Amino acid sequence: MSKAMNTALNPNQMQASPFGLSALVSDYEPGSGLAQAFYLDPSIYQLELDRLFRRHWHCLGHESIVPQPFDFELFQMAGEEVILTRDGEGALHAMLNLCRHKGAGVCPSQKGNARSFTCPYHAWTYAIDGALKTARVMPKDFDRAAYGLHKLQLLCHEGLVFITFAAEPLDFSQAEEMIAQTVGVYGWAKAKIVARKTYPIAANWKLAIENYVECYHCSPAHPEFSQTHVLEQPPEEIDALNAAMAARTQALGLCIMEGSPWETSASGREAIRSYRYALKDGVKSASQDGGPLAPLMGQFTDFDGGVTSLHFGGLSYMAAYPDHGVIYRFVPRGIDACDMEISWVVDADAVEGQDYDLEALTWLWHVTSLEDKAIIETTARGVRSHYYQPGPIAPMEAQTQRFINWYLAEISRP
Repeated sequence: MSKAMNTALNPNQMQASPFGLSALVSDYEPGSGLAQAFYLDPSIYQLELDRLFRRHWHCLGHESIVPQPFDFELFQMAGEEVILTRDGEGALHAMLNLCRHKGAGVCPSQKGNARSFTCPYHAWTYAIDGALKTARVMPKDFDRAAYGLHKLQLLCHEGLVFITFAAEPLDFSQAEEMIAQTVGVYGWAKAKIVARKTYPIAANWKLAIENYVECYHCSPAHPEFSQTHVLEQPPEEIDALNAAMAARTQALGLCIMEGSPWETSASGREAIRSYRYALKDGVKSASQDGGPLAPLMGQFTDFDGGVTSLHFGGLSYMAAYPDHGVIYRFVPRGIDACDMEISWVVDADAVEGQDYDLEALTWLWHVTSLEDKAIIETTARGVRSHYYQPGPIAPMEAQTQRFINWYLAEISRP
């Protein structure tokens, strides 16, 4: 029996151990998709929690999520609940929603504004920065300073908020430089979120990522996207359009970084990659008619007919147009469920109804996401079949291969 046949495992026969994982990794054949067990085995998901999600940095979104002093929002990530807050001095904090007494959640709602959090169980009260303020009838020698909420390391660059669960975080300096020279040029530090939508997907998170990073499916699955974007075109057409875009970008005096390999954590650095691609001739932004959607942002004085894409740390992706941007967050929720969250950003001074129409602004990536949800979920149903076998990776799925290589390297690192 061939290796390809061996990859079609019955879910009831999957090995729930790192030793089974080692065999799956060693049996992987480059140029093909992942074996069924990577999408269905709960023990592999548990390893992903430790070896991927608790090791890397994650983007929570744009800092305008919590615009005012004492604002807070609760996030789900890596099986944990994370509270993002802004204190009275404007500083951001990230902490676990986990009372240090018995572990009850202390955050009262999904989002809001509060000067403190009080545990509903025994009324321990925490300041907006996580410090323990009061602990009822505890001994006089009780050290409140030692029992603040568990704090996570947090960085904010060009308006983007990143957190990590790692005790020794991956080096962020290369990522910081690339963020500054990509979305920084687009003015995201002076931006605001004007819409957020979450798309629950009944599929393993890797199926959602594999779909996002390739455009082999764009022409048959995304007719709206394909009207204005060229990623599904033959390479020679893309090269010509990209060259024309690059000339327009240079004429505007802009320097936007491209490249950088998607490194594994073995390098000690966070994984990040940027690339640019052109829109179709005459198209300025991601609208139905190809026209502008909002005021120009950052260093742009005109449209260059292009998009800058940023891939970060496995679960976070961004696309920047001269007049707006989108932030994609993929949130694993178990072996067979994940969320895809999209945030739309525009210049902070833009006024809805005057400078942009919200429905028009969100139209393309909303319809595209509904289409993605449908095709990812039908793929997930197929992957669960007893007869599933991974097929070949097409030339236009080169980024899927890149993601698979990165994933296998990460999941293999103890």
